[in-house]
Amino acid sequence: MNALKNKVQLIGNLGKNPEIKTFDGGKKLAKMSIATSDKYKNAKGEYVTETIWHNLVLWGGLAGIAEKLLQKGTEVAVEGKLVNRNYTGKDGVKRYFTEVQVNQMLILNRSKND
Repeated sequence: MNALKNKVQLIGNLGKNPEIKTFDGGKKLAKMSIATSDKYKNAKGEYVTETIWHNLVLWGGLAGIAEKLLQKGTEVAVEGKLVNRNYTGKDGVKRYFTEVQVNQMLILNRSKND
């Protein structure tokens, strides 16, 4: 059960092309976001679609795959863990954010531009 303590699985579409950073020594980092959608009926009986954006971080070989094969609109399934980070902006305000550190990825549907 330890493996289930911090595990996230998402299926969604990339909102833009991955941002790639290459560090000294060749290690790569890819940052991207995917949108997931949920449909439900509201109190008036109308169908509503709610879209949520998730920030993803991929390292090493997965970042290389993202760089070569992913682009805006690609549908992916990802699995990873939630990571909370914070930083202090130039204005002195501390900001917090959560991202998914991806350890597995499956490309489900390439974008129509490919």
